[in-house]
Amino acid sequence: MSPPLLKLGAVLSTMAMISNWMSQTLPSLVGLNTTRITTSDTLTQISPKEGWQVYSSAQDPDGRCICTVVAPEQNLCSRDAKSRQLRQLLEKVQNMSQSIEVLNLRTQRDFQYVLKMETQMKGLKAKFRQIEDDRKTLMTKHFQELKEKMDELLPLIPVLEQYKTDAKLITQFKEEIRNLSTVLTGIQEEIGAYDYEELHQRVVNLETRLRDCMKKLTCGKLMKITGPITVKISGTRFGAWMTDPLASEKNNRVWYMDSYTNNKIVREYKSMADFVSGAESRTYNLPFKWAGTNHVVYNGSLYFNKYQSNIIIKYSFDTGRVLAQRSLEYAGFHNVYPYTWGGFSDIDLMADEIGLWAVYATNQNAGNIVISQLDQDTLEVLKSWSTGYPKRSAGESFMICGTLYVTNSHLTGAKVYYSYSTKTSTYEYTDIPFHNQYFHISMLDYNARDRALYAWNNGHQVLFNVTLFHIIKTEDDT
Repeated sequence: MSPPLLKLGAVLSTMAMISNWMSQTLPSLVGLNTTRITTSDTLTQISPKEGWQVYSSAQDPDGRCICTVVAPEQNLCSRDAKSRQLRQLLEKVQNMSQSIEVLNLRTQRDFQYVLKMETQMKGLKAKFRQIEDDRKTLMTKHFQELKEKMDELLPLIPVLEQYKTDAKLITQFKEEIRNLSTVLTGIQEEIGAYDYEELHQRVVNLETRLRDCMKKLTCGKLMKITGPITVKISGTRFGAWMTDPLASEKNNRVWYMDSYTNNKIVREYKSMADFVSGAESRTYNLPFKWAGTNHVVYNGSLYFNKYQSNIIIKYSFDTGRVLAQRSLEYAGFHNVYPYTWGGFSDIDLMADEIGLWAVYATNQNAGNIVISQLDQDTLEVLKSWSTGYPKRSAGESFMICGTLYVTNSHLTGAKVYYSYSTKTSTYEYTDIPFHNQYFHISMLDYNARDRALYAWNNGHQVLFNVTLFHIIKTEDDT
């Protein structure tokens, strides 16, 4: 084949490959094979984790802003994520548009060459026919040379027709890219086009302002309980499990104490995943048996009620020694003033954002609940509050931000029925339902780090999420 024909063959081969690539790859690059381009608010699906969440907002009687804020898990809000993804899509389309423009210029140049060759071939064909009619007058040798050249060119005629078709296809692709760019640009203008660096700076500034705002949040008031999430099924009907609310973010140890009496074994797991899989890391043999299920781990130590006494024990996991013990004066014990389910649950130890607490009942307070704030080192009672709620009528209780929340039952249909604020020394009756999925709760404790309730529900270890109502402090607040 002559050099011009070799060049033409290479061009045609390249055109065929490009045509095939354009038909298969272009739709997936711009999302036409999976996503319908539209100018609605839902250009792409954004993960809920990318969004800011505000549970509620209101004003108090003094006109102060009251709101509930939850920070996102990632650094982009959904609107900005849409803009960034749209910007990336536009860049891809623009790059393809430039490539098609270069291809189009080459196509037009080669197309002129093809048209010229086609004209020459048609003229050669006409001459050949004329010569063939009068071939008797020509020398046989010259005739044979012309015939061979014509035979060589004849197969190119259908190829040239295909080349012209491919050239038209390139023109159509170019037009479709232009239309798609126009649509995407319109969408970008509608939702707002921002440079990524500008977006990132806006998010950083917003996060800084949010952190400053959250520093002003007072302790929250319980508004809602959702769940539960079943973490594991193990043990007897009664028991306790917990994490340390003062532990660092990297420290996620879990402690497990099965049954409400006649036991001294505490099992430790390095993480929640290990707890679920049963990969125990360490076992502690306490010097005393515990009573009830209302223990708490706080700042690396276990606080529990010594069996058949009103003595509180502080046990260090690091040293394996008892660091302190103290009698809780007048506190009933050994099923004198338990929760409704019994189980020697007379003394309930708990922790919240403020510190360490003991909830119990005394004869002096007619069997009603007493709340005492404890010194975490010496176990000395710092201050006590006497409520009017009978301890034996309570299903369980827990502290959040210095307020005691009491449930009315440990069985199905239980709800948070009563609360007592140690800040104002006032109480109120509430109606906050929660789902007692396994029908018998023998432990319910709040963890301030996780903002969750840990529960032992009839041999199931479960978690409840809580929604808190926060008040933003102003400079006028004391």
